[in-house]
Amino acid sequence: MKKIIFILLCFILAILTTAIAAQKDLEIQGKKLTSRKPPFTLTLPSEFNLVHSFSQENPEVSSLTRAYFFVKTKGKQVEEMLILQIADKTNPQAGPMTAAPLKPYTEKRLYFKGKVKKGELEVDTLIQLMAWNSNASSLQPIVRKGFIIQSSWALQGQFLFLYLGEHAVFFRYSKSVNSFGMKVSEKGEDWKRGESQKMKRRFTRPFKKVSKK
Repeated sequence: MKKIIFILLCFILAILTTAIAAQKDLEIQGKKLTSRKPPFTLTLPSEFNLVHSFSQENPEVSSLTRAYFFVKTKGKQVEEMLILQIADKTNPQAGPMTAAPLKPYTEKRLYFKGKVKKGELEVDTLIQLMAWNSNASSLQPIVRKGFIIQSSWALQGQFLFLYLGEHAVFFRYSKSVNSFGMKVSEKGEDWKRGESQKMKRRFTRPFKKVSKK
């Protein structure tokens, strides 16, 4: 019994350490996500829980990438996912950070692509239909935590912006299309492209405020 309690305590402490470390630069309260580096706030479509975070040095491009995985679940079933990546320039002598433009998985399921102005920022935006695949390498940090990701069609919004040449911020938010009250065939061929403007407004509305230091 003592051994089980000890293992559980270690597990809880590991989670707390991860969460506290993440909140030094990033904090989420209800539907409000606040980043301190770079400074911005984001109103999320739902309340999410942080389930995983990590950082990785990229010396070849003089940057450090921080990644955060958030989920909204019903039991252990994932209903919505939000993955945030922030790249910070680590060498002051290096040139401004750059980022490749967003590209859809396939043009057939692309419903919006363009630039959205939010204050002084220009946000590269892409909205597309895509398939959730629990075997995808990018989703393994979520799967390894014991969450269930069912294979299904999902609407995904990708958002990318550069901040003063010092940071690159990339969001991927996805949600099952069935939760929007729409039925999509197994091939995704009956998706209504006329919904693209409505989805554009729904996915770009979260960017609420960006402030300078």
